[in-house]
Amino acid sequence: MGKTTELETDLLVVGGGLGGVAAALTAARLGRRVVLTEETDWLGGQLTAQAVPSDEHPWIETGPVSPGYRELRERIRGYYRRNYPLTAQALAEPALNPGLGNVSRLCHEPRVGVAALDEMLARYVSAARITVLYEHTPVAATAEGDRVTSVTLRDGRSGDLRTVTAPFVADATELGDLLELAGAEHVIGAESQEQTGEPFAAPEPDWTDQQAITWCFPLEYRPGEEHVVDKPASYDHWRTHTDPFWPGPQLSWMKIDIHTNGGRENRIFEGDMDAVRLPDLWHFRRIRARSQFDPELVDTDISLVNWPNTDYWEAPLIGPGIDEAARTRALQRCKELSLSYLHWMQTEAPRHDGGHGYPGLRLRPDLTGTADGLAKAAYIREARRIQARFTVLEQHVAVVDRPEGAGAVQFADAVGIGHYNIDLHPSTAGVNYVNLECYPFQIPLGALVPVRMRNLLPACKNIGTTHITNGSYRLHPVEWAIGEAVGALAAYCLAHATEPHAVADSARLTADYQGLLTGTLGITTAWPEDIRRTRPSQAAKGATPLLAMPDRRVKSPAGGAR
Repeated sequence: MGKTTELETDLLVVGGGLGGVAAALTAARLGRRVVLTEETDWLGGQLTAQAVPSDEHPWIETGPVSPGYRELRERIRGYYRRNYPLTAQALAEPALNPGLGNVSRLCHEPRVGVAALDEMLARYVSAARITVLYEHTPVAATAEGDRVTSVTLRDGRSGDLRTVTAPFVADATELGDLLELAGAEHVIGAESQEQTGEPFAAPEPDWTDQQAITWCFPLEYRPGEEHVVDKPASYDHWRTHTDPFWPGPQLSWMKIDIHTNGGRENRIFEGDMDAVRLPDLWHFRRIRARSQFDPELVDTDISLVNWPNTDYWEAPLIGPGIDEAARTRALQRCKELSLSYLHWMQTEAPRHDGGHGYPGLRLRPDLTGTADGLAKAAYIREARRIQARFTVLEQHVAVVDRPEGAGAVQFADAVGIGHYNIDLHPSTAGVNYVNLECYPFQIPLGALVPVRMRNLLPACKNIGTTHITNGSYRLHPVEWAIGEAVGALAAYCLAHATEPHAVADSARLTADYQGLLTGTLGITTAWPEDIRRTRPSQAAKGATPLLAMPDRRVKSPAGGAR
């Protein structure tokens, strides 16, 4: 058993994803001391350790965006300009997109995201205003009444324990771990239509209805070379097994068309690899486009595999009876699915030019900082969600549930803005895609305030949303905005000797706190009128295309977790 040490700080942020980093940075900028913990050795969560290029809205370059998130994006671009052999044309491009991927205006290598975040934290780490504890996992929390009094974390390298006390604690973990450890009221999985009134909610509450996870990985393609990985133990299962709601085995080019919920083929390559926008898998999340760099040094594209057929929906990670052993098994199966898909692409996949297999597909472990070439952690889309004083519903944001041109519901207590369509991947309960177009929306303060706990705040995708609206509030810029609001709320409460519930209960305090956000921090809490009423499918030409509503919510006939 390792030794136990104690730390004390103003704000403890458990979880170093984008929400956690934003919370820590914001509190530090407002003069507070922060302990920030992270389970891996990289900050950044979905952007870095999970290796997912940023999913953003059509107005990310021209519309309002928080200064912190804008700084992150510009630091990523600046890192490329300073350190990479860009062509003269790419170097001169203000809105540099190193990967020219279709999914985002800024597709980049995970390591560059880490470097940019480290730069943003550097001044506060040097001043001891932010203390980062890498490879630390929360293992216990104590509470007295409605307050969290301490959190204990295990150092994954030494086995030592650290117990941290703080007036305010933010849960920015990928699965909402502190909500369970501290006994905070929370929700897992899907609510029912009767509970929420949401047209696309489940017929009955179903905790097993949790979005698929994905273990992502970067690939380059070197024709004529051989880089085939070993066949995983579960390869034959993924090659032959077909779920009732899916149009074939996962080891195929077949996927769901989210507009019809029917099957369609989507291959890795279609035509010229150097094209900017081809509707194939390779171009969708390409994170390095060789055409942007000196060909003497950079001779391949790199694409990030986070594709429909690598979604793992076999078993949930959280819920009643799911212990650490069951979670470990599910994560291992998820990893084997990704490696199986790679092996299939390398050996059996139908080629765009005839024949079978692309043995020249090569993993790039140097870009993920791992031995196996996969991301450091699985991409987790859905966590425990806190029972908040206000819950964002489908009816507040979805175009189909709102009068034409009305925009999303406007919240008087808004603390940030965001946008993404409601994007629910197939779930562990056998539910197919749910994809609903949304208006640009706001983040209400009430969704950050727990129904009971006085000093525990949710700081990422664990806020007061439903299973449905989690699908739009879980993406990169929204998570950042949530974290900023939480960091500022903790700092405001410390400065005014108050609590989040008191701020939410008082129109005067809410307005004063909003003034801190918009004035001191320059954070936008409302969309301009010309944007907020606009459907993203009607946005300006060249915007990242978003998905439309499906015909129905399709569930596997078998139902239940499989």
